[in-house]
Amino acid sequence: MQYLETTSGRLSAKKGRITYPWRLVFLLPVVILAGCPEPTVGVVRGTIKVDGVPAKLGAITFIPVDGQSGTAGAAITDGKYIADDVPPGTHKVQIRVPKKVGEQKLYNTPDSPVQPIMAEVLPEKFNSKTELRLDVKLGENEKDYDLPSK
Repeated sequence: MQYLETTSGRLSAKKGRITYPWRLVFLLPVVILAGCPEPTVGVVRGTIKVDGVPAKLGAITFIPVDGQSGTAGAAITDGKYIADDVPPGTHKVQIRVPKKVGEQKLYNTPDSPVQPIMAEVLPEKFNSKTELRLDVKLGENEKDYDLPSK
């Protein structure tokens, strides 16, 4: 039996082939699947805690161990981060969490504005001399860190 399209857009039964509306039903999944490329990078998301407490602000950086691809990173806000476009492979991970340790005047005048003096909370083994490593896979990755401040 064949179905023919009528002027109302409905199908009518007749010997032959399947027409327009039913072709879409069969072709749509093919078009959708063809339009979904495989990821070429990883997305890394997770939490950062210092001494069990979520880090208020900071930064996380992913540096490829092989040096063959670019560095990626993200801001840490309220203990959470999402780093897009992280190349796959093994990375050194640097985590920086600053804290305010004082203030200083910008000018030597009585009404001078002040700026905060910041210091790093974490030891060097988590940032400038990092010992942290992460194997990033294509697509979604999740990694939580709970680091000691000493």
